[in-house]
Order: sequence, then C-alpha cells, then structure tokens
Amino acid sequence: MATVTSYGAAQTVTGSCHLIKIGSIKILIDCGMFQGNGRGDKNYDDFEFDPSKINYLILTHAHLDHIGRVPKLIKEGFNGRIIATKATKDIARIMLLDSANILREEYKTLRRKALRRGEEETISEPLYSKNDVKDVFAKKWRTLDYFEEYKLKQHIKVSFGNAGHIMGSAFVMLDYQDDNQKYKRMVFSGDIGSPNRLIIDNPDNIGNADFLFIESTYGDRKHKPLEQSIEEFKEAVISTLKQNGNVIIPSFALERTQEILWLLHEMHDNGELPKCRIFMDSPLAIKATKLYNRYPVHLSDELHYSGGDPFSFAWLEPTTTRDQSMAVNKTKERSIIIAGSGMCNGGRIMHHLKHRLWNPKNAIVFVGYQVRGTLGRSIVDGDKHIRIYGEDIVAKAKIYTINGFSAHADQSELIEWMRPIEGLKNISLIHGEEDKMEIFAEAIKSELGHEANIMVHGVTIKL
Repeated sequence: MATVTSYGAAQTVTGSCHLIKIGSIKILIDCGMFQGNGRGDKNYDDFEFDPSKINYLILTHAHLDHIGRVPKLIKEGFNGRIIATKATKDIARIMLLDSANILREEYKTLRRKALRRGEEETISEPLYSKNDVKDVFAKKWRTLDYFEEYKLKQHIKVSFGNAGHIMGSAFVMLDYQDDNQKYKRMVFSGDIGSPNRLIIDNPDNIGNADFLFIESTYGDRKHKPLEQSIEEFKEAVISTLKQNGNVIIPSFALERTQEILWLLHEMHDNGELPKCRIFMDSPLAIKATKLYNRYPVHLSDELHYSGGDPFSFAWLEPTTTRDQSMAVNKTKERSIIIAGSGMCNGGRIMHHLKHRLWNPKNAIVFVGYQVRGTLGRSIVDGDKHIRIYGEDIVAKAKIYTINGFSAHADQSELIEWMRPIEGLKNISLIHGEEDKMEIFAEAIKSELGHEANIMVHGVTIKL
C-alpha cells in the first residue's frame, strides 16, 4: 500500500514537502522553505517525521520553496540518496549558498538589535550555514535526464519529465507495484510552466498516471496572453525612461531575470529601447545566468543569437559587489534596475525601493507572483506607505503588475496539461492558497469530470 502525507505546500504556496511511503520505502518529494505571511518561523520547527528514516529525497526544481530546508534535513539525520536533474543540482548549489548568506546576515542584524535590548538569548542561530550547504553536496546524488528511469527498489522506479517551469524543473513519475502486484503510477507535478514561454521548452506530456498531485498556484485564474504582457512591459519601460525616470524590477534570480534580460536584449537590438543604463544588481542572478548558458539543451529553439550570449548586450552592467550596488543609487535618471529578491522580502531591491519608491517619475514593475505577507504584495495591493529598514516610504512611483510572465501555468493551462493523461483515478491539489484550490477543484470537475482532493497539512491519504 502507498500513502502520501504533505508537510508543506498544503493549502499554502510555499514549504513544499511531501512524504510517500511505499511498503517500507520512504520517499520525500522536495524539502522547501516556508515564505511570506509570517511563515518564516516554521522553518525552524522540528520536522514532523524522522529525517533519518527517509530513504530518498527527490527534488523537482531549485526554487527555495522546494529546496530551502534540505540542509536542515541533512543536519537532522537524512543520509539517503538525493535525486534531481543535473541542472537542478547545479542551480541548487548556488541557491542554497546564497540562502545561507542571507540567513547569516539576518541573524547578525537581529542579534545586534537584541543585544541593545538585552535579549540576545532569544535569537535563534541561522537555520544553516555554508558548511551545512557543502554537506548537502557531499551526499550521494543521482542525476537523471528527462524520461531516464532509475530503480529505487525492485518494485519502485522513478523518472522525470520536463515541467517547463525553470531550467532543470521536472515532474516526478513514480512507478511501483501495489499489494496486488499491479503497477501503478504516482505523479507529482512540481511547478508546471506555461507553454510557449520566452526561453524554456514547453512542459512534457505524462501519458498515463493513476494518482496525480498537482500544483494550483494560479488555479483560480487565467493569465494575460504573453504577447499582451510583453507589450505592457515595453510600454512601462519606454514611457518611464522617456520621462527620465527609473524602472525598478524586483526579479527572481531564476528564469524571470533571464526572460527580462532576453526581452531587453531584443528591445535594444530592435531600436525600441531609449538610451539608458541597465543594472543587473544580483550576484545570484549573475551566477544563475551563467548556468543557463551552460545548459542550452533546456532552452527554447527560438532562443538563439548567432555566436552570442542571449542574455548579454552592450548596455547591461552586472553589479556583483556591495560598493557597485550602492553606486547604482547615484544614477538619478534613465536606468533600469533588476534586483532581488523577487518578492521584496530582502536583498538589494530593498535599497533601490527606499531610494526610488517615493518618486512619481519612477516605475516599479512586478513580473512575478507576490505571496501574501511579503513587502512586494503590500506594494501591489496599493499600500500608501511602505516600511523599509525602519523608515516609512510613501509609495508614489507608478506600480505595474504584469502577470503574463508567470513561470506557473494558469488554470486553463493546467487543465490542458492534465487532459491527455490516461487512467487517472485520483487527483490531489497541492502548492496553492486554499481559496484558489477550491476554485481549481470546481474547474477540474467541470472540465475533466474528476473530483479533486485538497491536501491538508499532516493528513495522510491512502492510495
């Protein structure tokens, strides 16, 4: 008998962590961080299972809400094999090292403030360190190509399909024998990308599955067409620059930054982009972009420049050091600043918002999902004053929210991805806010005729 228990991304978007038991074998799908809405403290809680009893950890992709607690898992006893695509392994390394740096800086700041209050004993040590991250990559890994089968045990095989979300992203197919010696297939979607994206190949089809656990981040809506979003993006950038303003783009280091760079590259080459300075102010995004160039096999066939780098052009200025980042704020007009984090919950984007959010000549262009409880969500929701580093900043810059760039499929795209799957007996919804899941479940019933179960944190279902 197989069972599944979700210990994260159940009626919430982050903290992806799903425990599968097939006979005596225990498999963990993802081990991500909780983010937004005051959930960060949950990352420090004990796991609700024994990490030392897990045989395999399978990673769908390298976003922190899917891999961010892997070092903690290993610190607390996991000694099994880690399975992922090669690109996911390489991207996970830079993501986790960056996360360790952020955790350390946050700890130092909190401890400094606590010392002044005489409460330093209340501050927890960082969730993990750079050395803990190194321990992750000292473990046994097995990297798989898409649709390459790997036998976990005689009766259990795992394989990946391209999820089309970010480079190296995968949905997980587990083929196993049930108690009647019949083969069943359990699929975890990971995060499914929209088809016809700018730089990543379309998601693969599954073929058949008995049990599907599918993300529902945008299960309640349909995205604007990508072409319309591109035009909105161009209008926001061009109109702001023509008014001698600055364009600030809070951007995720993976996928979104590369899409924006590609688009700006095209605008530059087509003569659409007014003369300006373009800063890529994210050391993590700079490293990630180099990895994208290392794996051209994952990139769309549309993405090619004769003998050149699709993500680099004459006006682009990568800023790696802190001094270079601070110098960006001396540029008062006609600049585009791409900086992390994508939800404005830390990182260099905070300084740029502090210096530019108050000025009506400027524009803040959001091209990614803003989780409830993040500073980015507060700006998108229209809060008039935004507190940044202890200072209330009036929000007078023009705010653009362009959701057609989403790395997640929308409701209709998810349903179309599911439609050809043969043999479905059970659908369970994960990785979404509860109200969106309920809407998505109704759409699945209407379009596909299937009932969809909404996974509840810590509640085990039998398959």
